[in-house]
Amino acid sequence: MVKCTIDGKVIEVPERTTILNAAAAAGIHIPTLCFLKEINEIAACRVCVVEVEGYDRLMTACNNTVSEGMVIRTNSRKAREGRRTNVELILSQHNTNCAICVRSGNCTLQKVANDLNITEVPFAKQLPVNKGSKTFPLIRDYDKCIKCMRCIQVCDKIQDSHIWDVVNTGAQTTVDVRDVYRLEDSKCALCGQCITHCPVGALRERDDTDKVLDALEDPEKIVVAQIAPSIRTAWGEPFGLNPAKASIKRLATLLKLMGFDYVFDTDWSADLTIMEEASEFLERVKHRDTEAFPMFTSCCPGWVRYCKAHFPDFVDQLSTSKSPQQMFGAIIKSYFAEKIGVDPSRIFSVSIMPCLAKKAECALDTMKDDQGDPDVDVVLTTRELNRLIRSEHFHPEELEESELDNPFEMGSGAGNIFGSTGGVMEAALRTAYHFATGENPDPDAFHAVRGMHGWKEAEFDLAGSRLRVAVVNGLGNTSKLLTALRKGQVQYDFVEVMACPGGCVGGGGQPIHDGMEMAALRAPVLYRQDADSSVRFSHETPAIKTAYEEYLGAPLSERAEQLLHTDQHGWKMPGEK
Repeated sequence: MVKCTIDGKVIEVPERTTILNAAAAAGIHIPTLCFLKEINEIAACRVCVVEVEGYDRLMTACNNTVSEGMVIRTNSRKAREGRRTNVELILSQHNTNCAICVRSGNCTLQKVANDLNITEVPFAKQLPVNKGSKTFPLIRDYDKCIKCMRCIQVCDKIQDSHIWDVVNTGAQTTVDVRDVYRLEDSKCALCGQCITHCPVGALRERDDTDKVLDALEDPEKIVVAQIAPSIRTAWGEPFGLNPAKASIKRLATLLKLMGFDYVFDTDWSADLTIMEEASEFLERVKHRDTEAFPMFTSCCPGWVRYCKAHFPDFVDQLSTSKSPQQMFGAIIKSYFAEKIGVDPSRIFSVSIMPCLAKKAECALDTMKDDQGDPDVDVVLTTRELNRLIRSEHFHPEELEESELDNPFEMGSGAGNIFGSTGGVMEAALRTAYHFATGENPDPDAFHAVRGMHGWKEAEFDLAGSRLRVAVVNGLGNTSKLLTALRKGQVQYDFVEVMACPGGCVGGGGQPIHDGMEMAALRAPVLYRQDADSSVRFSHETPAIKTAYEEYLGAPLSERAEQLLHTDQHGWKMPGEK
């Protein structure tokens, strides 16, 4: 332990504690733009400078450690002036047109500049002229990048995707896509974690709200929304609503007021995914001699993109089941269109998701109906949904709840936990157990797959067979698991993969809280709702039974295969042969 003094407070901290962390232990805040604990501690922004007694030069607090007897002043005039100059230099290379930036009001640079009372920049503006694609789901605004390096570190250390890198030298040093000239030609999984960890608006999702507004204004269009499970854990955060108040039924009210004709819960199609995926898994188990194991879940398009780009030898082991989003899209433009007696081309299908990869998924040629129209027309992230709500000047806390629409108004608790890591596996095992034995297990029998740990393993008995399963979240953990499988170091029967840390609750399209990881706070909402649900098994959802009786026939039937399954080789990543 070492003893030091920070702003007059004498504290004792472990050796090799950084000044930043020592100050935090003393309840003292030091501003920074680039710091992410254990991920990005390279002092790229130099905003965290402090004055240390005995040294003429200011020190960066995030990567210098305290020593015995050190006296530190975090907010002396010298420290403030150095910090102010560094922020002014950053602003001189940053597009400060904040009024039209998606991060306005939620921008760390904006807050730091305001806190330092910066009202003008004494340096000449030098903005980059590079422009990124405005049509790709992930958009990079070069003139807003502050070169904090967070996107590089998160992409490399957390997601093991290596999309971003430092390019050029000297004053021209900046961040850009690695190995290729255009982001859309890269192996990006579109997880969106670079967006949620960017302190400014340099990275953002493509905004598709205008397409939705156009459809809502078209009297010939029947506009249908589906809401992913994880949305209910997060959509109310920017409005100060707790999860109980920010219910899916209150969100249904908002969407109806906007003009949506029907609002459905993607919990229902998560149940549909389980019916098909559990059946597919059991079918593969029956033919162990000819099937390769493990079977991987396929509901996360970020994971599927990553698999195809980085581990193509495992593509054949992906489930052929479409994601809940795409299953619902296919059902809405077939079974539902038939039930309400309209031509599918009149339906405009909107999916509200926590994810950027869903935007790419709905645009795939393999995700179209028999008329050649997309099963899902537009995907909105949670952030885009929030912008729509604000643009309508609604006050969600003042609105009453509304029931979701028939015939898909209810899904099961099993479908609900799809939004958290481990949820898909648990839901699938509940129903696979029923299909294999004819009985329901205790709904919490498979709780061992819950939790935020990056790589979980468990073993269960299933009709006399011993199943070994794994659950991973975050593509860095996924890479470790797949590498171990390649080397023969581990063996599994069934593996769930979620591209984003924590699963969809930590998705790249969710509300941004800079410096905070929200997945662990959001996931319990889904498990509480599952525990309180009157139906906790996908196969017991009434509207699922009806859909099979009236339209689909049975899991893996010819019609189910046509609508609900896909060839994972049917589309290509850039560079894929």
